[in-house]
Amino acid sequence: MIRVNDNFQELPAVYLFTQISRILAQYKEKNEGLPLIRMDIGDISGPIPSSAAHAMKEAVEELATKEGFKGYGPEQGYQFLRDLIAVKDYQQRGIEIDPTEIFIGDGAKCDLGNLGDILSKECKVAVMDPTYPAYIDDNVIDGREGKLKDGKYNRITYLKSNFENNFSPDLPTDVVDMIYICSPNNPTGAVMNYTELKKWVDYARKHKSLIIFDSAYEAYVRTPHIPRSIYEIPGAKEVAIEIRSFSKTGGFTGVRCGYTVIPKEIVGYYQDGQPVTLNALWSRRQTTKFNGASYISQKGAAALYSEKGVKEVREMTDRILSNATNLRNLFEKAGWKVTGGIDSPYVWAKNPYGWSSRETFDKLLSECGVSTTPGAGFGEEGEGYIRLTGFNSKENTDAAIKRMEKVV
Repeated sequence: MIRVNDNFQELPAVYLFTQISRILAQYKEKNEGLPLIRMDIGDISGPIPSSAAHAMKEAVEELATKEGFKGYGPEQGYQFLRDLIAVKDYQQRGIEIDPTEIFIGDGAKCDLGNLGDILSKECKVAVMDPTYPAYIDDNVIDGREGKLKDGKYNRITYLKSNFENNFSPDLPTDVVDMIYICSPNNPTGAVMNYTELKKWVDYARKHKSLIIFDSAYEAYVRTPHIPRSIYEIPGAKEVAIEIRSFSKTGGFTGVRCGYTVIPKEIVGYYQDGQPVTLNALWSRRQTTKFNGASYISQKGAAALYSEKGVKEVREMTDRILSNATNLRNLFEKAGWKVTGGIDSPYVWAKNPYGWSSRETFDKLLSECGVSTTPGAGFGEEGEGYIRLTGFNSKENTDAAIKRMEKVV
């Protein structure tokens, strides 16, 4: 008899975005006259920056030569990319991160899930509500969830995040071992300021907890003094892992490249009390289970740090932010509660009519041919909201706004 991981029985039958894709496929079959405009998913509409495309083309040509061929690369990532990240993303901003604390991966989503390999199954987890579903599902698969009751797992702490608390929830009343924080936030588009982040770092230091900081959208921050890295907070290097991605900055959703920072100051403990750095554990995990991101994708990522690449990334993120701001303005003008669209590519909107998330999703889809994401799919506190993104083209975003004006 083949025994399988029983924790999969505790997961929802279908992942949120997979379910939405099925609904949209059915819509397209039945509504050929009104082309679907997707404002629901965080996929870049492209194209990738020419600096990255040129670098990847050169990498392919290099690999096609006897002198330039490369086989297995270093599991932690090529030195040329880790050095660039350490300098450009951290040291030039006054943050001391060493290249040995940077691990190149094939995207933030993979590292978010794989980090569970180095952490005890007994760890108690806290997530914001609403939250990116993978944070919960990853821990369910690892066995940290407990029992599901009324849509929540009893071993996971849900931190209410809403308009009343400015989407910055109160600290847990109990002690948790792992805390997931995403800022700029997916799905709400909210951004934590220095004071709000500091309270979490102080909590983690006091209770010897671990913060997993999802910083995939930091390149969209434009407001001065808003932290783009959790390591801007004193003491964070003792308690926080930071995860970033080139998907939303360089259009790498189909290329796959990102990185995780694990400072050597973070210390964990085996059951017998023996200390070990999480940096060492993650390195051991990666050398066993990962053969490294491709040389081609890493060369493309490195090109994003060139003068031309930086300019192209800024232009791309400016365009996406402009789309998000225009979406925000539409719903604000119509009297909806709205967050995001400022320092964030996401817009989180609640209607004033009492429609549920699913009713709002269905109405905009059936009457406007515009897809959104029902907020209830992100947690109990998301009911009544929808999430929209600025990642589509300007032309499609403008068309979607024009269609929705008649309904919202």
